[in-house]
Amino acid sequence: MIIALIGSVSFLLVAILYALLALGFPYGEFAMGGKYIVMPVRMRIACGFSVFIQLFAIIILLQTANVIPYLFSSNMTKGICYFFACYLTLNVLLNVVSVSRKEKRVMTPLSLLTAFCFWITAIVA
Repeated sequence: MIIALIGSVSFLLVAILYALLALGFPYGEFAMGGKYIVMPVRMRIACGFSVFIQLFAIIILLQTANVIPYLFSSNMTKGICYFFACYLTLNVLLNVVSVSRKEKRVMTPLSLLTAFCFWITAIVA
C-alpha cells in the first residue's frame, strides 16, 4: 500500500531528526516546543528513546499494510496502528500551538501527513 510507504518515509524523517537531536546536533527548534537549539542531556536521552518508538511505529504501519510480515496478530497490529494514528493526531495539535515557528512550519505538516497515513492504513487494512 503506497500510503503506508509514504507514512513510513515521513516518519523515518522524524526519526532521523530525533536521532540527530539525541547526538547533540543543533536542530532543537524543530522539536519539543523549540525551547532548546541543542538539547540538554536528559532531552537527548528522551530523543534517543523516541527514535526506537518511531521505528517501531514504522514497522507497525508496514505490517498493517501487509508490506512486511507480522510480529503480532493482525488485529493487534491494527490496534497499535490506530494508537499511533491517535498519537500523531495529538502531535499535530501540539505542533500547531508550539511557540517555535520552525516546528510549526515544518513538523506540523509532516505530522499531519504521517497521521493521515496511519489513519488510512488502519482503516483500510
